[in-house]
Amino acid sequence: MNVVLLEPEIPPNTGNVARLCAATKSTLHLIEPFGFKLDDAQLKRAGMDYWQQVAWHRWKNWTAFAGKLSPDARLWFIESNGAKNYSEVKFEADDYLVFGRETAGLPKQLLEQHRESWLRIPMFNAESRSLNLSNCVALVLFEALRQQGFAGEIL
Repeated sequence: MNVVLLEPEIPPNTGNVARLCAATKSTLHLIEPFGFKLDDAQLKRAGMDYWQQVAWHRWKNWTAFAGKLSPDARLWFIESNGAKNYSEVKFEADDYLVFGRETAGLPKQLLEQHRESWLRIPMFNAESRSLNLSNCVALVLFEALRQQGFAGEIL
């Protein structure tokens, strides 16, 4: 699986996602600009010593990232108000799970261009603004891995 963080802002969230990617052997794609420096102590602390175990790529912007994708790449954009619940789709092993900034989410223009692959995580309290980014990544990534029978799990 591929996890994409578009313009992440909070170092501990990115570190937690890196650790999650290491544990699941998922590839992490970090798309600039970032709200922190990659050498940020909080980023390293949250990712602990897992950074060496993560297959990750750094991209200057969305255009650079998208330009390197194969034409048949499947991207899923996880953001509130999506037409489908994340559990209603069939994920494949090489899919890209795309998440936006902690404070602003994914750009509306990007979501509008990809309406058919815009997914939501259910919320039950109208007063709650959102879930934590790293929690969202974990929810969707583990659903995708579950659908694939947790292939490669270490027992």
